[in-house]
Amino acid sequence: MKFAYRFSGLLGTVYRRGNLSFTRDGSSLISPVGNRISLFDLKNNKCETLPLATRHNIVCVGLSPDGSLAILVDEEGAALLVSLVGKSVIHQFHFHKPVHSVSFSPDGKKFVITKDNVALMYHAPGKKREFNAFVLDKTYYGPYDETTCIDWTDDSKCFAVGSKDMSTWVFGAERWANLIYYSLGGHKDVIVACFFEENSLDLYTVSQDGALCVWQCDTELDGLKPMPPKEDRKKNRIKEDEQFLEESKGEEIHGKAHPNEQEIREKVKYSRIAKYFFNKEGDFNNLTSAAYHKKTHLLVTGFASGVFHLHELPDFNLIHSLSISDQRIASISINCTGDWIAFGCSGLGQLLVWEWQSESYVLKQQGHFNSMVSLAYSPDGQYIVTGGEDGKVKVWNTSSSFCFVTFTDHTSGVTAVTFTSSGYVILSASLDGTVRAFDLHRYRNFRTFTSPRPSQFSCLAVDSSGEIVSAGSQDSFEIYIWSMQSGRLLDVLAGHEGPISSLSFNPVKCVLASGSWDKTVKLWDMLDSWRTKETLMLNSDVLVVAFRPDGKELAVASLNGQITFWDHENAVQVGSIEGRHDLQMGRKELDKITAKQSAKGKSFTTLCYSADGQSILAGGLSKFVCIYNVKEQILMKKFEISCNLSLDAMEEYLDRRKMTEFGSMALIDEGAGDEEGVAIPLPGVKRGDMSYRRFKPEIRVTCLRFCPTGRSWAATSTEGLLIYSLDSGMIFDPFELDIDVTPSNIRKTLHQKEYAMAIIMALKLNEKKLIQEVIEAVPSDEVEVVCSSLPDLYVEKVLEFLASAFEISCHLEFYLIWAHKLLMLHGQKLKTRSQKLLPVIQFLQKSIQRHFDDVSKLCEWNIYNIKYALAISQQRGMKRLAETSVDEEESESDSDYLMQEDHKDSLSS
Repeated sequence: MKFAYRFSGLLGTVYRRGNLSFTRDGSSLISPVGNRISLFDLKNNKCETLPLATRHNIVCVGLSPDGSLAILVDEEGAALLVSLVGKSVIHQFHFHKPVHSVSFSPDGKKFVITKDNVALMYHAPGKKREFNAFVLDKTYYGPYDETTCIDWTDDSKCFAVGSKDMSTWVFGAERWANLIYYSLGGHKDVIVACFFEENSLDLYTVSQDGALCVWQCDTELDGLKPMPPKEDRKKNRIKEDEQFLEESKGEEIHGKAHPNEQEIREKVKYSRIAKYFFNKEGDFNNLTSAAYHKKTHLLVTGFASGVFHLHELPDFNLIHSLSISDQRIASISINCTGDWIAFGCSGLGQLLVWEWQSESYVLKQQGHFNSMVSLAYSPDGQYIVTGGEDGKVKVWNTSSSFCFVTFTDHTSGVTAVTFTSSGYVILSASLDGTVRAFDLHRYRNFRTFTSPRPSQFSCLAVDSSGEIVSAGSQDSFEIYIWSMQSGRLLDVLAGHEGPISSLSFNPVKCVLASGSWDKTVKLWDMLDSWRTKETLMLNSDVLVVAFRPDGKELAVASLNGQITFWDHENAVQVGSIEGRHDLQMGRKELDKITAKQSAKGKSFTTLCYSADGQSILAGGLSKFVCIYNVKEQILMKKFEISCNLSLDAMEEYLDRRKMTEFGSMALIDEGAGDEEGVAIPLPGVKRGDMSYRRFKPEIRVTCLRFCPTGRSWAATSTEGLLIYSLDSGMIFDPFELDIDVTPSNIRKTLHQKEYAMAIIMALKLNEKKLIQEVIEAVPSDEVEVVCSSLPDLYVEKVLEFLASAFEISCHLEFYLIWAHKLLMLHGQKLKTRSQKLLPVIQFLQKSIQRHFDDVSKLCEWNIYNIKYALAISQQRGMKRLAETSVDEEESESDSDYLMQEDHKDSLSS
C-alpha cells in the first residue's frame, strides 16, 4: 500500500503542440501536453491531466459532439479512443501514416481524418458493443498534396477539406446526385482553414499568405438530392470466408480537379464573391491558425508573429487586434457561446483564454521555456516552487495545478530553490551570482544575497529556523553563509578542492553537510564558528547529499552509481546501495556505444528521503525513478515516468528500421517547410531557415522531492513537473482484521450506539466509505466521550481519515470538532511519537489550512459588505440632516437679503 503511488498530475507544461478543443458546455478546455492531455476547468479554476498516454507526442484531438469521447492521434499515426467520462482508453488503432486533423460530424455518426492527400471517413464508435470501433466507410481522393484541415456542414451532409496544393475540396458525406465532390482554387499558398457558414453550403477559406476567400453556393442544404438506387446489383457476391478474412476497404470516391461538362451539368456550383487580405502592403506575416464561430460570424486568425485578429464576416470588419507573444500562434479554438477564445503557442509552451468582449484573460498560463532544474514543497504541501534554466521561479498550487506567481528577477539559469520553515519565503540560487529571497505575501524580491567576488551558485540550503542561508559555488569551491534578517555575508567556508555539488542542513541540529567533486563530504558545525566537524571520504565524486527527516542519518550519491548511508555523529558508514543497474539507461539515437556500456558512467543525480525516513527516492538521467528501503537496502519499486518515444534515450536498443548502411536516419534533417521540419529549398529559392535543426530532448529526472504529508512525491523531468500520489480508492488494505469484522456487524454495533467499538471495527476493515458512515453517525455532543475511549493506535488512523475527509466533505464544523477533541485529549501521548506522526499531522494541517483560506476570504468579503451597508445607511441619515441645514441657511440668507432691500427702499423714499 505504501508504494501504490500513481500518476496524478502534470504541472509546469500547459501546451506543447496540436489543436485545442473546448468541451461541449464551453467551460473546459482540452490541451495536448506532450503525449498526454490536460483538462482545464475554467469555471472552477482547476486543471487535471488524464492518467493515459500515447507512445509519441499528440498532434491532433477530435472531440465527439456529446463530449463523452475523444480521439487522440500521435505523430506516427497511432490513435487512442478515450472516454472522457471514465478517463480511460477504450480502443487503440493505427492509421500507419501521420494524421493532420480529425473531426467528428455534428450528428456524431461519422468522423473524418486527413492523412497524405486523402480524407478517410469512419463510422463513429457508437453506444452499441462493436468488435471494431473504427470501421472505414469511405475514402475520398482529390487533392494532389497533403490535406490540412476539415470542416462539416451543420447537418452532417457534406464536409470540406483544405490542402497544401492550395485547393479546397467539398465532399458529400453521402453520394448526393448533385454533389459528390467540388474543387475550389483561388489561393496562392497552403490552405490553413476552411469554414462553412451556418446552415449553408457557403464557404470561407483561409490561406497561409493571409488571404480569405468567400465562396457562395447556388444550392441550399435542402437542395441536395439523394442518388437514385441502382437497379443492377453486383452479381458476383464475395464469398463469406473472404469477407471475414479481408478488412472492409469501404467505398472510394475519386475527385477530379477539371471534371468534364457532362459531370458539371445539374450539379452544385460555387462562385467566389469576395477576397480579402489580412496583411497590409509590404507586410509578410504568415497566417498560422484560424477558428470561426458560426452563430456570431466571428473569425479569429493567428499569425507567426504572435498577433491575432478578430473579424466579423462576411463584411470582414476588424473588431479587435492584439499581440500575445513574439512566437507563432499554433492553435486557436472558440467555445460554444463564442465568448472565450483559446490560443496555444508551442514555441513558448503558452496557453491563453481570452474573453474578447471584456478584453480580459480568463486563463494565462506558461511553463518554463527550457527544462525545469529544481523543485521544493512548501512545509504544508500546498505549494510547489520550481526553478528553470530560463531564469524563472514559478510557484504552483498543488490542488488547482495552476501557477499563481512567476518571479523573473534572475538573469541566468536557476540551479536550486527552497522554502523556509515559515512557508512564506522562497529562496533561489542562480548562475548569475545571486541568491534571492521572495515574499509570498507581497510577491516581491525583498533580499538579494551576493558574494564578494562574482561566482556561480550551484546549490542552496536554508536551516530549520530560516535564519541562515548557505550557497555553494561552482568556480571558487567555497560555501557562502548569509543572515536572512540583515542580508549580510556572515562567513565564507573554504576547504573543498572541487566544485560544491550539494548542500543540506540537518533538520534537528545546527550542522551543514556539503558534498563536492573532490570526493569528500564535509560537516560544518554552526555553533562552533563553522569549523569542520567531520570529513567523510568517498571513492568517487559526490553529486548529492540529503539528511533524513529526523537528522540521524545522511545519504550520499556519488559518481560511481552508489548511494551510501552514514551515521554522521560517529562518521561511520552504515550501508550502501549499488544503484547503477536500476537506472536502466536508454540509448540515444546518435550514441556509438550500447546502453549497457554507457550506463557504467551514469549515476543518481537527485535523492530525497520519504516523509517517515524509512525509504529513499533516487533518480538520474533516465526514465526511471527508484524507491529503496533504507534499512533493508533493497529496491522496493521502480516508476517509469514517461513512455513518450518522441523523447531521446527512451529505448534500450536502437530500432534497426532506422539504421541504414550509412548510419542512423536521425542524422538526416527531413521536413517539408512547415513548423515541424526544415525547408530544403531549391537552388535560388530564398525560403526556409537553413540554420534550423531538429532535435529530440533527452529524457531525464533533474529533481525529486517528497511531500511533507507523505501522500505524494514530485519529479521535475523533460516532460514537466510530474506528481505521483497514493491512490487509496481501489485498494483493500485491512488492519488487524478479525473474522467478526464485517460491514453488517459494524452497522449492527452502530445501531446499538456502541460508537467507539464501531469506529475500531470500521478502521480494522479500512473501507473509507464505511469509516465515513460510522463517524458521521456519532452525535456531535458524544464526540468527546468517543475520542477519550479510543486506543492510541486508532487515534492516528482517525486523524489520517479526518485529513483526507476534509478535502472532499462539506461537514466542516463536525470534522473540526473531531480533530480538536482528538488533539486535546491525546496531544501529550502523540507528542512522544511526533517524528512518526509528523506526515499525518502535516496532512491534517494542509487540509484545514485550505479550508481556512477559503472561509476567511468569504468572511472578510462578508464583513466588508456589512461595513459598507452600515456606512451607506449612516451616510444617508447625515445627508438628510445636511440638506435640511443647507435649506435653513439659504432661507436665512434670503430673509437677510429682503430685509436689506426693504431698508434701502425706505432710505430712498
